[in-house]
Amino acid sequence: MQKQFARRLPADWKRYAAVFSALGDSYRQRILLFFDTGERLTQKQIADVLPLSRTAVLHHVRVLRKAGLLRGSKEGREVFLTVDKALLVEALAATLDYVEGSL
Repeated sequence: MQKQFARRLPADWKRYAAVFSALGDSYRQRILLFFDTGERLTQKQIADVLPLSRTAVLHHVRVLRKAGLLRGSKEGREVFLTVDKALLVEALAATLDYVEGSL
């Protein structure tokens, strides 16, 4: 047992904790799955296909952005969202490294 993790996560895992926490909701998973490679979507485009209120969609997008999984760029009146593929790959690779090396 590695008891040192009982009190806190290692510093390099804190960023990944936010990623996995954000991925813990099926609607947020669906939002990420909406994106094709390199695609940019607006919150309105996402809200138009989900059976949720705009407020709920905004909440889920905000959680994904706070975790770093979605990035926004404002162009005129629109904010276009893109997936940060590098962060997702990094979090999954770190998890795989842990599984292969420690379990």
